[in-house]
Order: sequence, then structure tokens, then C-alpha cells
Amino acid sequence: MGIFDKLKNTAMDTVMTAASSMGNKTETFSFTALPESLAQMQALPEAALNTPFQTAALTVLALCAYAADRSIGLEMLNWLRGPRPLNGQDISFLNDRVRDGKTYLPFTYFAGSTPDNNYTPTQPYTITIESNHVSDEEQGYMKLFIPCGGADAPRPIKLRQRGSDGKWFLWEQYLLTGVRTPKAADPWA
Repeated sequence: MGIFDKLKNTAMDTVMTAASSMGNKTETFSFTALPESLAQMQALPEAALNTPFQTAALTVLALCAYAADRSIGLEMLNWLRGPRPLNGQDISFLNDRVRDGKTYLPFTYFAGSTPDNNYTPTQPYTITIESNHVSDEEQGYMKLFIPCGGADAPRPIKLRQRGSDGKWFLWEQYLLTGVRTPKAADPWA
């Protein structure tokens, strides 16, 4: 292989690496305690909603609150949704997902949460949010991904930016889908 071929291959490798990492970003958030009211959530630095990553992290906290107390969680989720509150179908979906003892579902997104420890996260509560090459394909929206201790692939969440102030709000979440059964509830464990 001549020097020209080596330079060409090196340049191609550089371009391919840059293209494959375009849009790939990871942000990690840690919380010493989970908010138990909307006021506590709004007191967190992430409540500035300046980035889609902040809003995604707070969505997990709101879903945990919803699993514990539906009215408080609903208040948090509606705040995170901005001018588009949950409708009856959205609320029915949430109720369906956390009933029958599946209140552990939102906790599967915290570090250390696995089926073997019944989705008990390590503390502080840590959430990792990821973007990739498809995250910003749609202008004004951001599709992010949150690794789940009960699934093989990260789960998507979609955020929308408000044009008037640049704040990011929850648009859609696919975080309450099925996961591996926790050890305590698995008759085959």
C-alpha cells in the first residue's frame, strides 16, 4: 500500500469516526432525594428546563412520584409538559402501567437498579441520559434515550422546545414499558 492510500484510509477513518459520533452525548444527573411535591421538583437546578436532558431526568423523577402518589406525580408531569397537560388517555395509560404492583417501573432507570435487587437503585439516585445520531432529526424536538436496568436497550423519550423562551418540555415518553420481572415477583427465580 502506497503512502497516498494510507493517507486516504486515515482520512476516511477520521470522517467515519466523526460522522458516527455526531450527536452522541451522555449526561448524568444525581439526586440525593426524590422530590415529593411539585415545589420540591421546581427547587432542583434541573427545573430550569434549559436542556432536553434536564427535562428527561425530571420526567423519571415525576414518574417515580406518580407510582407513589398519583396526584403529586400528575402535577409534576403536567408541569413538565408545559402548555400541553396530560389528557384522559395519557392518564389511563399511566394508571395501567403502574397498577398490579408495578410501581418499580420508573425506578429501573436509576443506576444500580436490576431485577436481582428488585430494582432498588443505589444512592444517590443517578440517571444517565443519552443522545445519538437520530436525536435531533426533527427541528424543535429532541429524542433522547435512558438506559434501563430491566431491558437490553435504552428507552426513548421525546422532548419539545418552546420557541418563546427555549425551555424544553416533555412531549412523549416510552419509559413505562415492560421490563424483566423483579426477583421477588419471579416464580422462576
